[in-house]
Amino acid sequence: MAFMQEVILKKLKEVLKELGIDAEPVLEFPADLAHGDYSSNIAMVSIKKMANPPAGGPKALAEKIVASLGAIDGVSKIEVAGPGFINFTLARESYASVLQNTGIEWGRNEHVKGYKVMVEYSQPNPFKPFHIGHLMSTTVGEAISRLIEYSGADVYRANYGGDIGPHVAKCIWGLKKENLDPSRIADLGKAYVLGNSAYENDPAAKEEIEAINKRLYVGDPEFTEMYDVGKSASVKHFNAIYAVLGTRFDRQFYETETAPLGVTLVQEGLAKGIFEKSDNAIVYKGEKVGLHTRVFITAKDTPTYEAKELGLVKLKRDVFPFDLNVTTVAVEQDGYFKVVEAAIGELWPDMKGRYTHVTFGMMQLASGKMSSRKGNVITGESLIKEMRQKALEKMEGRDLPDKAAVADAVAVAAIKYSILKQGTGKNIIFDPEASLSFEGDSGPYLQYSYVRAMSVLEKAGTKSSTIYGTKKIPELIPEFERLLPRFPDVVFRAAKEYEPHYVTTYLTELAAAFNSWYAWEKIIGSDHEAYSLLLVRAFATTMKNGLWLLGISAPEKM
Repeated sequence: MAFMQEVILKKLKEVLKELGIDAEPVLEFPADLAHGDYSSNIAMVSIKKMANPPAGGPKALAEKIVASLGAIDGVSKIEVAGPGFINFTLARESYASVLQNTGIEWGRNEHVKGYKVMVEYSQPNPFKPFHIGHLMSTTVGEAISRLIEYSGADVYRANYGGDIGPHVAKCIWGLKKENLDPSRIADLGKAYVLGNSAYENDPAAKEEIEAINKRLYVGDPEFTEMYDVGKSASVKHFNAIYAVLGTRFDRQFYETETAPLGVTLVQEGLAKGIFEKSDNAIVYKGEKVGLHTRVFITAKDTPTYEAKELGLVKLKRDVFPFDLNVTTVAVEQDGYFKVVEAAIGELWPDMKGRYTHVTFGMMQLASGKMSSRKGNVITGESLIKEMRQKALEKMEGRDLPDKAAVADAVAVAAIKYSILKQGTGKNIIFDPEASLSFEGDSGPYLQYSYVRAMSVLEKAGTKSSTIYGTKKIPELIPEFERLLPRFPDVVFRAAKEYEPHYVTTYLTELAAAFNSWYAWEKIIGSDHEAYSLLLVRAFATTMKNGLWLLGISAPEKM
């Protein structure tokens, strides 16, 4: 509907000029379709700039603008509503024309074509479980990557893991203590829990683990084989999870690479006055920019996460000279990351505002917060397995060619939808049963709506849009037909604000409107069958594209 939007805006600008009003009109989609297809608050904005505003206020000005607009081709109704909104309802021929001209897919809004964006997300650490936080980060990061990619940018997906530090030493200690196999992911998990518990409760074990940590940093050959085998097993395990989640990475970064670079960069920053000495440590005084102080090099001359992040920035820029970096971080790390970004802006002035982050909330079950440091936790992997099993139970008795693949798709959809249906920084209470519902407000519901549309097309004898004619067009415009052209604008907003939930909300509304129409409309065999089939195809294509943006697959049978 971009063409009609331009037509209305052009006419509005002409009228405003005639009335001597210096203002730029904007059109928005009303939340309620009863208020039309486009709405403008230009009267309420303009009246504040007028030397002699009309006595009736914004509403009177809106009525004057509407009277001056007259009739607009392709618009069936223009009316004033509320305190002065001007609402535009498009004519049936406008929708039919758009559907005929675009075929089955609405054009992309490629507003950042050629822009280079690196998105870093997931960030699990070898030798530790893939926990719920990593599942959250992976889901949010993959959706943001796809939204930016769909907007025309060149996207480079990065992952960053801690392959050195106390958590590794704890796992190595546990492996040696119980003579466990570092090639088995179950043994790595058991060893980490054992080592962490000993570190917190046994002073002697804590000393042993700290000694191992120091020896790992200098590359003690005693641990080389166990370390290499354990790291390889962890990476293989993570990659298997990513395959199920539909995620891939262009580059994996590790702390063993970033730590030495980070130390050098902090020392350089110290010489420039960016960092300061404090109690034998090197810190960044964040108070000078309204933040707080963070340690970058400890009093024991070891780099902190903050210093390693600086090394990561250097590596990232070397492998992919980005225009923008977006990193997903847990909401509790927001303050820490702001300090790091401030330091980055001083070290590299050209990077100021170009190295940013998006926070994600915490997932909770009825048992409350989950921590990978305890033995009885629900990891990201175990949640996927549980949902897969529940999906298989729901499909019992159905004849499907690849039931296991469909179960994976449904399980992932249930989890991702639950994560992406609200703002990224908000906490989530995950309900396994509700998330698998086929009756609304769930990922499987969106998938099922797509399957329903594809079933109609299959019954019609083809999945191709080339046979559809549009000679007979129904007089009434279905609600979902009015929603379809909004897709590019929804994606534009979601990409601009790094908020996938706009797409989730839109797809849910679109699916509900389609299913309502499907329940009452005779499609095959009706007088306007061809046009209805074109609408079904447009819905299916939009739904599939929208699900892809969320990182959710669209199976053709469920």
